[in-house]
Amino acid sequence: MMTVSTSTPFEIRNASGDRIRGNVHAPGRPEGAPVIIICHGFKGFKDWGAFPAVAEFLARLGWIAIRFNFSHNGIGDNETEFTELEKFAENTLSKEMEDLQAVIEEVTGGRLFPYAADTSRVALLGHSRGGGIVILKAAEEPRVKAVVSWASVSTFDRWGPETRKRWKAKGIIEVMNTRTNQRMPMKVSLLEDFEANRERFDILKGVKKLEVPLLIVHGEQDVSVPVEEAGKIYEAANKERTDMLIVPNADHVFGARHPFEGMPPALASVLQGTADWLKDHV
Repeated sequence: MMTVSTSTPFEIRNASGDRIRGNVHAPGRPEGAPVIIICHGFKGFKDWGAFPAVAEFLARLGWIAIRFNFSHNGIGDNETEFTELEKFAENTLSKEMEDLQAVIEEVTGGRLFPYAADTSRVALLGHSRGGGIVILKAAEEPRVKAVVSWASVSTFDRWGPETRKRWKAKGIIEVMNTRTNQRMPMKVSLLEDFEANRERFDILKGVKKLEVPLLIVHGEQDVSVPVEEAGKIYEAANKERTDMLIVPNADHVFGARHPFEGMPPALASVLQGTADWLKDHV
């Protein structure tokens, strides 16, 4: 049943003092509601395309839905433009894990909003690289009770030997943002962080450690993260606690665009499927 909802911005700090900004979408009656935390992917942000609509949809179904920017995703005061490329350059997987932990701590500590949520029912939803982050966090954080990955990578190791060699020699590489035509820098600290924490950042090993329900959602025509990666995650998972939804003819973002142009059919199907699954598992 759909209800009215509200959206409230927030700002917190992680354990390192980095600023994390986000929005809480609350149902009309938030007392005792379950919580879902939404994580964007690489070159993503909380206000990209459909993310506000996704949070709004879940809030109207009775969830407290939280979307936030990772502290070093490159978005600053302008919530839709990459104006902090120096922070983007310094981002690492460890920072993103720390950011998500900070949000979980604020939620379960009752500090993020003025009403009492049901913090025994906290779920995570992540898109693309964020899908890998939520899987790993759910594997190590017992307060997480379910996890949903949308178009998730099955590995963070996405750099060839020549890229690694050039990256280590120069200390920095650039990636193109085709939407904004920006060349976005990434310092070698990202690669060094991954290599120093291979065990912790092994998504398939993390999946095997999961003790909570997992929903894997992937577009059949995803060219950014091929659908075969969803299969790898599923094969590594505990089948008794895992479901997989492959969306026919859907791309990496399930038809969504930025700026948001309305709910595309593929994403509407994904949202409804996700909501139904959450209702049964959280």
